[in-house]
Amino acid sequence: MKNLVIRDAVAHDVPAILRLIQELAMFEREPEAVEVTEAELLRDGFGTKPLFRCFVATLDQKVVGIALFYPCYSTWKGKSWHLEDLIVTESHRGKGIGFALLKKFISFAEASGVRRIQWVVLDWNTSAINFYEKQGAKTLSGWNITQMTGEAMQKFIAEQHARI
Repeated sequence: MKNLVIRDAVAHDVPAILRLIQELAMFEREPEAVEVTEAELLRDGFGTKPLFRCFVATLDQKVVGIALFYPCYSTWKGKSWHLEDLIVTESHRGKGIGFALLKKFISFAEASGVRRIQWVVLDWNTSAINFYEKQGAKTLSGWNITQMTGEAMQKFIAEQHARI
């Protein structure tokens, strides 16, 4: 695609990154779930000890997609990368931008020496599942994602203190 650039995100990309995260939340039918702020993204991704990395896809210098990822560790495979989100704005989907972002992420991960990359895809998002599997990824069945929100963590701790 002409004028498409995939590059490392920089601090001034944060508003566009948050906009894409919010767009993904709308697509995934959870617009109220986004709690992260620009200030947190700036601190956590571009501070002295970044917690994540991000590639941005730009067309004519406008951010139209991101691949946001962070290191994790597998007891079976060792160091790994977790792709938190691969997002292309709706008006630019189907033009190869998602593929370009995924290619950049996979190339980066392979060059960094990891044995595994991973990400999560909703079971109803068949277009994403098909896209990833077409690239050689394997969608695992039989594994459920388990999460605990801040509220649930607080409740757990309170219950444990009450038992003491």
